[in-house]
Amino acid sequence: MIIIPCLSDNYSYLARCPRTGATLLVDPSEAGPVLAAIDAHGGRLDAVLCTHHHPDHVGGLDALRERFSGLRVYAHHEDTARIDGVTHALGHDDGFTVGAMSLRALHVPAHTSGALSYVLDETAVFTGDTLFSAGCGRLFEGTAAMMNRALNEVLGALADTVLVYPGHEYAEKNLRFASMVEPESDAIRERQERVAALRAKSAPAVPSTMGEERATNPFLRVARPSVQRYARERADDIAAEDPSSVLAVVRAARDRF
Repeated sequence: MIIIPCLSDNYSYLARCPRTGATLLVDPSEAGPVLAAIDAHGGRLDAVLCTHHHPDHVGGLDALRERFSGLRVYAHHEDTARIDGVTHALGHDDGFTVGAMSLRALHVPAHTSGALSYVLDETAVFTGDTLFSAGCGRLFEGTAAMMNRALNEVLGALADTVLVYPGHEYAEKNLRFASMVEPESDAIRERQERVAALRAKSAPAVPSTMGEERATNPFLRVARPSVQRYARERADDIAAEDPSSVLAVVRAARDRF
């Protein structure tokens, strides 16, 4: 997996099929770094996977379409009117292949209504702005209940070993917030140390794993008493046994953090 830093804190990802040489790119944030990475790794591009329509995730798409004729562009069917050049409109759990790489799209609306995550060979998932390292996206076009379902039911069905590739480098700040939610967590403290060491070398703090997210990400821990206690202290009238209500309080706190 080639991790491509873009803009101020975005990531695009380039994956090449070892059997066929077919290549896919996730979220072309901007043309320059993406084209440089493609040129450095064979100069071939067969498919682009768009997690959602925001400009910082599709800003380089036009340049890719201009250079690579016949480029396949995948997005959720709701985003066909918001992303120029979509050739393959997807719904929830739709499968497809790029070379010998097997992919399936998971519809995870909340950050945006057309948000998709893409599972690659059941070993990795590209989560865009839905699931971040130790965090989740803002609720721009959805509700806390939708985000809870996206994180804890749809993505939550993935195995602990699945690698998580999010759309932004937010790990340090998210872990500072997570440590405030669960100050007694050794898992969060240990992860903070690992991430700090990586970022001190300007290395990406991605990927994580689904297991690591379940252990340290407050938005995947909304059913845990420690996170429920944090939420109740900030909104004592919430139903702490309702994970969506807890997520709403924790997300609002993260918005202000």
